[in-house]
Amino acid sequence: MAAYRGRLAPTPTGLMHVGHARTFALAARRTEAAGGSLIMRIEDLDGSRCRPEFSEAALEDLHWLGLNWQEGPDAGGPHAPYVQSRRLPWFAEVWRRLHASGTIYPCDKSRKDVERALSAPHAEDDAEPIFPASLRPASDAGRDAFDPGSTNWRFRVPDGKVIGFMDAIRGAQRFTAGTDFGDFLVWRKDGMPAYELAVVADDHAMGVTEVVRGADLLLSTARQLLLFEALGWPPPAWAHAPLVTDLFGRRLAKRASGLSIRELRDRGFSPADVLSADLSQLSP
Repeated sequence: MAAYRGRLAPTPTGLMHVGHARTFALAARRTEAAGGSLIMRIEDLDGSRCRPEFSEAALEDLHWLGLNWQEGPDAGGPHAPYVQSRRLPWFAEVWRRLHASGTIYPCDKSRKDVERALSAPHAEDDAEPIFPASLRPASDAGRDAFDPGSTNWRFRVPDGKVIGFMDAIRGAQRFTAGTDFGDFLVWRKDGMPAYELAVVADDHAMGVTEVVRGADLLLSTARQLLLFEALGWPPPAWAHAPLVTDLFGRRLAKRASGLSIRELRDRGFSPADVLSADLSQLSP
């Protein structure tokens, strides 16, 4: 069996909040228990929202929490992080492999186009409406492309295919392509890979054997399993952690004004408090 390799993958769009910190701590514990190594990767491909100061803050916060990693050598020594924005040639290569497989196509449809075409309800836990098959182009669309160009590219899901996997925390999971999710973005018209492609590409390249992340990304796992299959790569194992919520059951997150590690530290909380105390009654 391959040696265990886990990863921490913060997205620097704001200060790290307690939910992500606890998920990262779980990833570190599972790595330590398996006698494996932990990779640090900064997922900074959203140029409109990601900031270098948030990357630096995330590394500082993780060190304050006592979380350490063993690999991420893009720059600055063996414990500096991998940085996705420096890995664009690799992502372009993965786009070419998907293009050669015939599973992706160029798509100029806007979100409004998708919403107008929908005749079925959206997936409740998905931020994007389900892309309807009626908007797909002909099966040979984009076959003569040499690069992504300045348009979006989507993965054509096999409608009706059941994607099942065993989650180390949540047990057996099943999603149906075309029902729970539709054709999804793999490349953006701004010249950057979409989240699903970038994560699959890097988890494979870095030899990640288990992905530990929040339960809000279960649907992404189903999409990513289709990418692993199309690329002929073995997928990692999965462990989706429960989300941290406030008194009203709302998820603590950056976009929902979740409590940041910096705020909790300033309020006198210790690392142990941040990682284990009941914070549901606190307000941002």
